[in-house]
Amino acid sequence: MLYDLLRKTAETYPERTAVICGDKRFDYREFKERVDRLANGFRSLGIRKNDKVAILHKNCHRFLETYFAAVKIGAVLVPMNYRLSADDYAYILDNSQTKLLIAQPELILPSSQDKDTPAFLDKQDTLPPLENQEKLSQLEHIVFTDKYDDPELTIKFDERYLTYESLLEKTSLSEGIETPIDDSDIAQIYYTSGTTGKPKGVILTHKNNGVHAENTKKELGLNKEDRWLHVSPMFHLADAWAVWAITNVGATHVMVSGFEPDRVYDAIERHKVTLSNFIPTMLNTMVNDPGVKDFDYSSLRLILSGGAPIAKEVVRKVIEKFGCNYIQTYGLTETSPFLTMSILREDMKALPFEERLRYMVTTGRPFYGVGLKVVREDGKEVMPDEREVGEILAKGDTVTPGYWRLPEETSQRIVDGWLHTKDLAVVNPEGYVTIVDRKDDVILSGGENIYSVEVD
Repeated sequence: MLYDLLRKTAETYPERTAVICGDKRFDYREFKERVDRLANGFRSLGIRKNDKVAILHKNCHRFLETYFAAVKIGAVLVPMNYRLSADDYAYILDNSQTKLLIAQPELILPSSQDKDTPAFLDKQDTLPPLENQEKLSQLEHIVFTDKYDDPELTIKFDERYLTYESLLEKTSLSEGIETPIDDSDIAQIYYTSGTTGKPKGVILTHKNNGVHAENTKKELGLNKEDRWLHVSPMFHLADAWAVWAITNVGATHVMVSGFEPDRVYDAIERHKVTLSNFIPTMLNTMVNDPGVKDFDYSSLRLILSGGAPIAKEVVRKVIEKFGCNYIQTYGLTETSPFLTMSILREDMKALPFEERLRYMVTTGRPFYGVGLKVVREDGKEVMPDEREVGEILAKGDTVTPGYWRLPEETSQRIVDGWLHTKDLAVVNPEGYVTIVDRKDDVILSGGENIYSVEVD
């Protein structure tokens, strides 16, 4: 089970730094103790195997602790996007039947909310008038990660409203009865809206996450000397995969609450960060920022990017300015997430830089352990000529077993064990894939398909 990744690492490297978060540092022994206390705290609140624990928080050591505490007792974590509306929060909590919410108070209490976005709670300890308010009776506890200083606030920190650190302080370290966990047990439900309709919950199991952690270790050469910067939000798998993979090798988690260029540069320099993931818009900002030259990036060995196409010139500047390797990635929430990486084969590394760059900006070749093919409408694989377009299909141990409480959607997307991604791509003669569009977004004009990448 996933908790074993932490248990083994804490036994092997008890004094290695596990987490750096602001002025807080925990070695793996201390980090595991905090996770164990939190897991027992969950139990004291009545959380049992398969119960849902949601978290609404920016990147922080507490987010990391919650991931591990939940899986230790077999609870299912529901990471929530902090950019949603109050009604979206209510829908997710209702649909998942969440019993415990861990929240950064300023994300759900009113004084810090935009005027046009209702807070999830008001100051009088009641839910505001939300569409799903009457269905949230299953939400038994809210744990605030910090006190909230507001003279008008009348919420009482008692049986229903607790603070995170007080929960840890009053909880013992005794192990109690260990919860039996199977590989097929649900570890998380990630809500993703896609392009239409209500958010749908993507199920990931202990096996999905565990296999993905091992495979990223092999692909990226992760080791105990690495330091990963959590800068993409931890509610999203662009970053959350690293929760397991970085812990698995005894490396260090470095936290920043969000993307602010100077804070990111400072964290890389100060904490000797070796690798991280940035979406293309972040990288474009960084390489064109005059302030980027004022920091030392010599510790960096690798920058990953994904989630959108990236311009060749941005990648060129990344390599020039940061002096490290670059890998383009592609994946889905449904696949834990990685499906491809633009890692060069050994025989390609001697190619001239421009040739290497051409491969580095592709979507990439299949990720280790993933079955991947690009097929036409008739089910046959496309020609590897970088012209014929087909849909990407994937299978393997990192692919979701389905969508939460959506059996029809599951059966439509997973057919004969193959996940239909709805992403359209071409394949080059070397087997590297390049996405050209979403299947639902193709424009038909004059009998011809027009793909968004071509327009861009």
